Amino acid sequence: MIGAHGPATERCSRAGCTQPATSAVHWRNPRIHSEDRVKTWLACDDHVDYLRDYLTTRDFPVAVTAVGVTVERVAG
Repeated sequence: MIGAHGPATERCSRAGCTQPATSAVHWRNPRIHSEDRVKTWLACDDHVDYLRDYLTTRDFPVAVTAVGVTVERVAG
């Protein structure tokens, strides 16, 4: 079929990475977001620790799940 590209693969959010995402890093900035405001970055196995550490170093609450799992809140 013309224009068909097959199933979409979600990619890692780390700059320059093109690997498929295996984890979702859910976070919020408590200085400007309430607990129910959740932002999500996707991560491959190689970058999940890097992205989680980047956020926790800044004192942002973080929760890591498998890709596709929804988080309603990130407390902290």
